Amino acid sequence: MELQQMRYVVAVAETGGFTRAAERCHVVQSALSHQIARLEKELGARLFQRTSRSVRLTAAGEAFVPVARQALASAERARAEVEAVAGEVRGQLAVGAISTLSAVDLAQELGAFRTRYPQVRVGLRMEMSDELIEKVRQGALDVAFVGLVPGARVTGVRERELARGELVAVVPPGHPLAGQERTGLARLARETFVDFTAGSAARRQRDDAFRAAGLNADVAFEVTTVELLAKLVRAGLGVGMVPEGIAGELTGLHVVRVRPAPRRIERVVWQALGPSPAAAAFLAGLGVDPG
Repeated sequence: MELQQMRYVVAVAETGGFTRAAERCHVVQSALSHQIARLEKELGARLFQRTSRSVRLTAAGEAFVPVARQALASAERARAEVEAVAGEVRGQLAVGAISTLSAVDLAQELGAFRTRYPQVRVGLRMEMSDELIEKVRQGALDVAFVGLVPGARVTGVRERELARGELVAVVPPGHPLAGQERTGLARLARETFVDFTAGSAARRQRDDAFRAAGLNADVAFEVTTVELLAKLVRAGLGVGMVPEGIAGELTGLHVVRVRPAPRRIERVVWQALGPSPAAAAFLAGLGVDPG
């Protein structure tokens, strides 16, 4: 079993096809297919279910891909550790973040890091908190910025708290609440909501506050980014709740404080085995001691 074969399998799983995976890996498709077939023969199991229209992971493939990602990450980590001993920070830095991040100016921090460490390839992925934490566990991400409800436990990763805050309501111009500075949670519960996907950490922050107050919310629109939430609210399709730290950046909306307010904690998480040299340098730039 070779690392290159693992790279090919992961590429097919992530791109959803052999042609796109070959393009990503800069090889001809026949060579990639041949190496994957060799690996499948060695393992005694098919990793992909191929049809004329799609390529899907088999049960064996679902089990193999996370471990392959970890192996590739470990190999990359070994190379980076050796280079760090020689005084160079190289390799890759894969960062994940929620769209409602307010504790850190991520664009500024990534820009500063890239200036200090030009030999590091930096990437960014935006997803919901639960997905980001899982990708850090699997080694697909080095560092992730997440938002969770107070008291939420995070396992399988290391973490530090960055900030605590509240959710505020955002409403469109002309809305009955637009002229008010604050309102009660019970009053807000009478509105139609634009909210984040059910089951996500962002959704639980509001759900928990409503549940504690004995209230329910009518969620008509579910989104995965704060940008889309803001667009739908501007269109008059409902009201939303977002972290206070980013509410002022959403132009064309009125911000209304809510009591009792849903609360949230922003955290930065990194791999349980400890940060890579690049990740350690990035965390140090944030003032986070990973030790």
